[in-house]
Amino acid sequence: MIERVSVVTLGCEKNLVDSEIMSGLIHQRGFSLVEKPEDATVIIVNTCGFIDAAKEESVNTILNLAELKDSARLKALIVSGCLTQRYKKELMDEMPEIDGIVGTGDFHRINEIIDEALRGRKPVYVGNPVFNYEENLPRLLTTPRHTAYVKIAEGCDNACTFCSIPIMRGKFRSRSIESILAEVKLLSEQGVKEISLIAQDSTNYGTDLYEGFKLPDLLNKVSEVPGIEWVRLHYAYPGFFTDELIEAIATNPKVCNYIDMPLQHSEDSILKKMRRPGRQRDVRELVGKIRARIPEVALRTSMIVGFPGETEEDFEKLCDFVREMKFDRLGVFAYSQEEDTPANRLPDQLSDDVKQFRANTLMEIQREVAKENAAKYVGRTIEVLVERYDGRSDVYIGRSQYDAPEVDGEVYITNCPVQIGEMSKVRITHAYEYDLSGEGIA
Repeated sequence: MIERVSVVTLGCEKNLVDSEIMSGLIHQRGFSLVEKPEDATVIIVNTCGFIDAAKEESVNTILNLAELKDSARLKALIVSGCLTQRYKKELMDEMPEIDGIVGTGDFHRINEIIDEALRGRKPVYVGNPVFNYEENLPRLLTTPRHTAYVKIAEGCDNACTFCSIPIMRGKFRSRSIESILAEVKLLSEQGVKEISLIAQDSTNYGTDLYEGFKLPDLLNKVSEVPGIEWVRLHYAYPGFFTDELIEAIATNPKVCNYIDMPLQHSEDSILKKMRRPGRQRDVRELVGKIRARIPEVALRTSMIVGFPGETEEDFEKLCDFVREMKFDRLGVFAYSQEEDTPANRLPDQLSDDVKQFRANTLMEIQREVAKENAAKYVGRTIEVLVERYDGRSDVYIGRSQYDAPEVDGEVYITNCPVQIGEMSKVRITHAYEYDLSGEGIA
């Protein structure tokens, strides 16, 4: 009997890529991949362990899927990802429902783990997270066929006091330019038009393999791959954002005018406690320099509220900063007190109620900013990557270069036949909080 395997992915895009590689290896082995967990004989849950909410979601998902052992065909439940890398002993000791676990540096051995789990051996493959995947590993995309994520590096060396990523993903390590380009070429041959480059710290790319920062070179080389029309940059660390990188984005028409650059806070005292690079003045200068050289840029950032010692005055100044900077996209996180991180030991920890109130308040401010930002597109014609058709509303839906998959706004297209997976010109007629709508131009 051929085993039927379902891969359930939680967390970030980096986890998604790992799941796609595991799926490719499973398919290569000859197992059957199924979308619905209830149809599977083997389930793999690729977990996130970044903050408390993510850990809770991971544990709840594991427990819910474990019930399929009684109600469906499930023989083995395997858990992978960041949660297992960090809590392997606790998971195996406290959750007998789990039949095997694999960490972030060993997922390429997934078929061995499936075999052992089916034999009842309860395998634990969690070593040091030093593995970097290469282009010769099989990969089955779960994104729409026109867009894909490519990991350019793993791990992180920045040691922010609130972050557990180095514990779960290890030290920073870049893939070679040759390996990345080979993978992008394979993806392009499959019909991918948009490449989103991801890493925990993308702007540090290449410093461990080459002399100096190599992200500008990588952006330009990826854009030269035939068939690739958009190259998108995620998770740019502000401390390593060079003038050369700004110039590469400004001058290369295939590199999206889109920068995802987590800043985490505005106030110097908090940034120092977080062990983040630079100070507010440096951030303002960097954002000003980017906007001066790339006037049409869309800036996405994230902020952490409720960090230990954040006063009411600190928070009010952060609110003023967000109003003033008018970021195009903003994510807000209530600080999560993570064990084994330096911030966990800081005094003046805030209550969950205060943290959540501040998160909600800052998001309300950003909603007003977002409405104002969206209005500037009305009357303009922009290029849109068409992603799907909504038959109930009779509209096509796509994204501009200013919007990343899943996390940002969309464009609703009427009055013109367009083709899914292709670029189309759209004249914007209406703007909403995050979304736009307009007429396609034949």
